[in-house]
This record gives sequence, C-alpha cells and structure tokens, in this order.
Amino acid sequence: MQVQVPATSANLGPGFDCLGLALTMFDRYIAQVQDEPGVDIDVTGEGADDVARNDKNLVIKAMYKGFEFLGGKPRGIALRQLNVIPHSRGLGSSASAIVGGLSLARALVLGGNERMSLEDMLVIANEMEGHPDNVATAIFGGANIAWQDSQRGRMVAQSVHIEVDARIGALAFIPATSVATSKARKMLPESLPHADAVRNTSNAALLVHALEHRPDLLHTATADFLHQSYRKDAMPQSFALLTKLRNAGVAAFISGAGPTVLVLHTGGPSEAEELRRAAGDKFIATELGIARQGANVISA
Repeated sequence: MQVQVPATSANLGPGFDCLGLALTMFDRYIAQVQDEPGVDIDVTGEGADDVARNDKNLVIKAMYKGFEFLGGKPRGIALRQLNVIPHSRGLGSSASAIVGGLSLARALVLGGNERMSLEDMLVIANEMEGHPDNVATAIFGGANIAWQDSQRGRMVAQSVHIEVDARIGALAFIPATSVATSKARKMLPESLPHADAVRNTSNAALLVHALEHRPDLLHTATADFLHQSYRKDAMPQSFALLTKLRNAGVAAFISGAGPTVLVLHTGGPSEAEELRRAAGDKFIATELGIARQGANVISA
C-alpha cells in the first residue's frame, strides 16, 4: 500500500499546541508485508542520509504501534520512503512519518479501517508525537483545533475540523538552517504576563473565525504573545523576516517550532513575488495551497 501525507504548520501564531494547517507539500510512503523477517528500508529525498534504515525508523515504529493496536505484527516489512517535507523546519515531518506509518498499518491489515478509526489513530499518533496539533492535521487535512482530555487517568487527544476559506493560500519561507523542536520548547518561559495571555487567547479565538470566513482579519489574528519572541535567539534570521513582514501588514508567523516563516494571504502571483523579494536570498520561498485532505492511502 502507498500513503501520501501532507506537511503541516502548527500554532499559526497564537494557537500554541492546538491549531494546525495542512499544506500541499507531501511525503510518500510505500510498504509491503513480507515473510522474510526484519525490515527492508530505502529512503530518498529530504534528509534521507539522516533517516534510520532499521527498527528505529519513525515510519516503521508507527507501523508497529498500528499493528499492535490491530492485534498482530508481520514477520517483515519492506518500506520505500520519499521525503519532500524538510526536516526540523517546523513543517511537520515527524507528524507525517507517524501518521504515514499508522495509515499503512491500518491499510495492510484486513478490516483495519473498521478496527482502527481515525480518532483511534489520533490518540496513538499523539502519544508518539507528544502534542496533537500536527498529527491531527496530517490525519484530517485542512485546519484543525486539537486538544487533550484526561480520560481514565490517560491523556486522550481529540480534534475539531475547520473549513478554511477557499481564498486563503500560503507561502513558506524555508531557511537552510534547522531548529530541533526539543530545543525550541526549552526556550519557553514557565510563566508570562497576564496581559499577554489575554491578548493571545483573544487572537487564537479570532484566528478560527478568520480562517473560516474573514481572511482580512488574518494579520491581527496571527499575532502571537506566547512563544515566538522567546525563541528568537534560536532563529534570528527568521525572526527578522517575521518582524519585517508583520510590520508591512502581512499575516506571517513562525511555522511550528521554526525556523520556517509561513505567510497566509489572499493575493495573486504578483503579491507572492513581492513577498519573495522581501525575504531576500536566505530563504527558499515555496508557494503552497491548503491541503483539504489528510493522509490518503492508495494501492501501490
């Protein structure tokens, strides 16, 4: 079986660990169950040299989690992995691998679609990823609000889908440098001023409405007071571009843990070209649409 999984941008400014957006950049994974024990893995594309070719491969680990949930584990797996999503750039490469692996396990087991719901997949994926925003969006596509509830002593991930206004497009400014999510999280403070919390809460609520119905409010709604400024020392060039774009009235924010800067806009090619020129030559500017569908399994 083959699965295609979209890139995802989390946070979208103020929606820290709860808002996500799927983008039209896709990783593709092909897997086959084999009688020969062990794993046979080939990886091409982005970060291929850094991806494990054994049981530590994240797609394989997710497949094992999926097979365990479904009640069995094959003797062997052959995996072909084509990476397009850049690694450690804030575009959900790990979420893609996790959701891709779970989707493959679900598809390869007879009756897997009935025995593992998408909601079950989200719970497992969240346990592997540690936060639900990227994985929920990789599963369901479009935009999503994701959260965790305590149920019987266990944190269970849930999500609600948001229909994104068809006028909204995205432009990703991807730098050559990377930032590990774990490093970015360690830079966050234990507390923040009450006024910042209020502003961030109001913007996150407004952002849901802006995504659905009012793109003209995106610049205001994507302003963050919770996490971006605390991480600027880890990505000074990205933060300089972010500041430049926002001062020009552009709805720009750090994508996930960074250092990619993502812009949401409703303009045409001429506006996109102006934004590219503003970024200079330190970023690869990639125009993207909103991926309306999440992980999509097809016959290989």
